[in-house]
Amino acid sequence: MDLNRDLIQWRFQDIRQSLERLERIKKFSREAFLSDQDALDLACYRLLVAIQAAIQICFHVCARQLQRVPEEYAECFAILGEAGIIPQELSRNLQKMARFRNMLVHLYWTVDYERLYNIIHENLDDLRRFVRAIGELL
Repeated sequence: MDLNRDLIQWRFQDIRQSLERLERIKKFSREAFLSDQDALDLACYRLLVAIQAAIQICFHVCARQLQRVPEEYAECFAILGEAGIIPQELSRNLQKMARFRNMLVHLYWTVDYERLYNIIHENLDDLRRFVRAIGELL
């Protein structure tokens, strides 16, 4: 079954807008970031939006191209890695992001802000790589 290009493009836009906002936060020093509740809240929300958009794209690709429905969010990225749609390293990194998303949603009162800071500084390019890889399918 064909991919829904419009759906994917809308989610790409969600990812790009969130990455743009996260890049602004990236300019904060660790100390400034960790002591600014507004920055923490914005970072949590924008990372959640970006990861959720990637998950929605992932489920769409799995269902439409691979005829598979993952049982959990992290598994979705593993399936794309196994199918060669995304590189294995990217698959592993996005699986970690999906698990972090679960923590943001279900255990938001115990957010590890140090880890959030590290993700913003080390893993935003993983979302860009995901967009490029899926874009090649369109």
